[in-house]
Amino acid sequence: MIYRAIGIMSGSSTDGLDIVHAQFEENQGSWNFEIQHAECLTYNSFWKDTLRNAETLSSKEFFQVNFEYGKFIAGILQDFIEKNELHFKTQLIGFHGHTVFHNPSKGISVQLGDAAIIAADTGINTISNLRNLDIALGGQGAPIVPMGEKLLFPAYDFFLNIGGIANLSYHNKEDHSVIAFDICPANRILDILASRTGKTFDEKGKTARVGNVNEALLTALNALEYYHREPPKSLSNQFGTETILNLINNYNISSEDKLRTYTEHVCEQIVASLKTCTHELAHKNIFVSGGGAYNLFLIETLRVKLLALEIELVIPDAMIIEYKEALIMAFLAILRWREESTTLPSVTGASRAGIGGACWIGQQA
Repeated sequence: MIYRAIGIMSGSSTDGLDIVHAQFEENQGSWNFEIQHAECLTYNSFWKDTLRNAETLSSKEFFQVNFEYGKFIAGILQDFIEKNELHFKTQLIGFHGHTVFHNPSKGISVQLGDAAIIAADTGINTISNLRNLDIALGGQGAPIVPMGEKLLFPAYDFFLNIGGIANLSYHNKEDHSVIAFDICPANRILDILASRTGKTFDEKGKTARVGNVNEALLTALNALEYYHREPPKSLSNQFGTETILNLINNYNISSEDKLRTYTEHVCEQIVASLKTCTHELAHKNIFVSGGGAYNLFLIETLRVKLLALEIELVIPDAMIIEYKEALIMAFLAILRWREESTTLPSVTGASRAGIGGACWIGQQA
């Protein structure tokens, strides 16, 4: 069976929108895919500010922005479809939305963007609200990509995504279980710290490279309560922009030292998370994606820490590094349309697997 779908993902770092058009083929339970078109669109200053401040809006303002953002996404998709001549070549759109609130302990995970508008304006069936059913079943609603990793990339043991938030999943080949959770804020914090030096981001980790680790700050970061919880667990953007940044701001050190120290913190938490998953780390492989894969200093620092553990760090081609999550949003839309499970309860802590996602029908037959 062949499907063609578009996936669209807005990262927590508000750097932009990742859009993928891919073909998926299922044969007796095995899946193959091909990314046929992909694009990353940078948010303009209006949308960057709007998304970053969405949590402060009144209820009325929030729903107005929810409409406007849905309209904006629909326009982006229409342009993407037109440019790549995808009319009548796409069956589904998988739309994640932009996460504003995520507090599963209170039953909350809110992604901005009205998918009904996307379906109406594009005429294409659209799947959204991918986290809600899992939370209703007592889960974290996150991470949601491990099902896609399991079916699309079966050869790998660990999947490390270094985006606005770094997350990890471990696929045990012996008992076929999956463990996945958010590790720590990553690019979102590194980008904010880099902005204080007049840069949009710390390209290749060059600024962090010339800094020094502040041991007192590193110890304080590593001592935060979240890091000592057992999975399943997940993070909100506010943990980074409030808890982490407030802690860093208490230290009167240079921006270079803050970037260097936080890079060290991210790497130490990645290694600690690997040890949480399994004690048999030797000869395992880690599939790395997300913008952090381009942070050469971070990757070098991580490689050094992994040498003693005999773990291989696998950096895939640029298309997968940048678009893996958008690709999986397209794939989850297909699973939802097929009425197959989109989440793994061993990952999220839900009482059972769920067929998550709201379906918005774009056009009547």
